[in-house]
Amino acid sequence: MTKKRKSRGRSKGGKGRSGLIQCDNCGSLVPRDKAKRVTSRVSLVEPSLARELRAAGTYIAAPLMTKFYCVSCAVHYGFVKVRAREERRFR
Repeated sequence: MTKKRKSRGRSKGGKGRSGLIQCDNCGSLVPRDKAKRVTSRVSLVEPSLARELRAAGTYIAAPLMTKFYCVSCAVHYGFVKVRAREERRFR
C-alpha cells in the first residue's frame, strides 16, 4: 500500500486510538490528533471603547480562544493550504 503522507495525516505516531472531538464549524467528529487547531485572541470589549480605555491607561485582557477544525473546513477557511504531491511529505 502506498503512503500519501509520512505521518499518515495524523500526529499520533505509534500510539493507539485517540479521542474524537467535534469540528467547531461543521460539527463532524474528527480524531483529536488529526484536527487542525487554531488559536486566536478574542477581545471582550468593542474596538472604539477599547481605544478610549487604552488612552486612559487601562489594561484590557484578551483571552486565547482555541478552536478545532476538520481538514475540509481548515482548507476552506485557508488555515491549511493544498500542496502539490511532491511537497505533501515535508513541512
